Amino acid sequence: MSRRVRVAECAVAGLLLLLSTACGSRLPESDFETRPQRTPTQQGGDPIRVGIITSATSPVGGDTFTGPRDGAKAYFDRLNARGGIDGRKVDVRTCDDGGSGVGNNECVHELVDEDNVVALVATTALDYAGASRVSRARVPDIGGQPIGAAYDTYPHLYGIYGSLAPRDGEPGWDGKLYGGTEIYRYFKREQGARTAAVVSYNQSSSAAYARLVTRGLEAEGYEVVTEQVDFALPNFRAAAADLKEQGADLVFDAIDSYGNAQLCKAMDDVGAEVLAKVTNVQNWTSTVPEDYKDSPRCRNALWATGSSRNHEDTDHDAVREFRDATKGLETHSQWQLEGWAAAMWFTDAAKSCAGTGVTRACVDRFMDSGKAYTADGLLIPVRHERLSEPPKTRRTCVSVARWEDAEGWVSQGDMNDECFDVPQLSYKP
Repeated sequence: MSRRVRVAECAVAGLLLLLSTACGSRLPESDFETRPQRTPTQQGGDPIRVGIITSATSPVGGDTFTGPRDGAKAYFDRLNARGGIDGRKVDVRTCDDGGSGVGNNECVHELVDEDNVVALVATTALDYAGASRVSRARVPDIGGQPIGAAYDTYPHLYGIYGSLAPRDGEPGWDGKLYGGTEIYRYFKREQGARTAAVVSYNQSSSAAYARLVTRGLEAEGYEVVTEQVDFALPNFRAAAADLKEQGADLVFDAIDSYGNAQLCKAMDDVGAEVLAKVTNVQNWTSTVPEDYKDSPRCRNALWATGSSRNHEDTDHDAVREFRDATKGLETHSQWQLEGWAAAMWFTDAAKSCAGTGVTRACVDRFMDSGKAYTADGLLIPVRHERLSEPPKTRRTCVSVARWEDAEGWVSQGDMNDECFDVPQLSYKP
């Protein structure tokens, strides 16, 4: 894969970190007036059809986006083995959109119009071009990954991290989304960090995300060291030497996975030691030993942050069930766990329809209740509300884990206790 292609992954990772802390929605009652689907109400009967759209093949790599799909399928497989929903099996229809807008629209047409799915689950699309069509069809899209701004733009779409935005067809509020500074607050309060380095490429998406990270760090009182490397010929060794000279406690980045591995190697080569090399939920995977095989010191300074319970926290009953059901997978990741949680969310919504039949409208009503959802404790409580004005501050919790070669990803405290009242900063998606 060329470096010019790899940088797309950097932009995706950056957007994920931004949008995972952005805000969501509640629908008016009129939005529930939709045609019922052909699904029987009695116990047993025809399968309940759901769709999963994934950019399984895309410019950023074949397995980059498949985690949520694999987690959701594992959940539905186990659910069906236990009898399904009120005796009805869940029929999972998958579609690979190839990472393109054209392919995404084709998947939406296939699943929504031809297969007549009750809902979409765990959508993970590089270009969610068909989002407006899903919304117009009033198909609930449950637990999708917010790679773009769709989950803060359209009604009937419910991202895995929730949203407070109006979702009236325009992203966020007047085209602006909002995110908090809880990650930076955590490292300042819990780890005593005071100086942070932000590494980016001299490329527009990378540089824009780096500016937002810098802004958040400065809002939390950090001294910020910015390091920009050339996109085509990056000199990571020079950047590593400078952040060492500047005494950085933390390193954040707006670069791709390949670049991260090279940056870590350079940090080891120059002897740059930090409290934390901070990554996000997309890179919270079991492949760390292979990805960072050339940088043992930096590898053991990797920290991941997100909004879901560590997929290696098997002391927790719900995580243990997830791991048992996915033990046949070659690798494990946080995105798989979040796909599993998305499938559970749909299942709970469908179970609420026992009296009326599992229809798009009934499932949507459950999703739009405004009640917090945790997927049996796998998620920091998620809400979809609809606020006319963006919040200036918000109490936000964060899930944190640290990589240790001997143990893997080790949780740092409980995610429901690591909570902060933080300012909400605006940004354009």
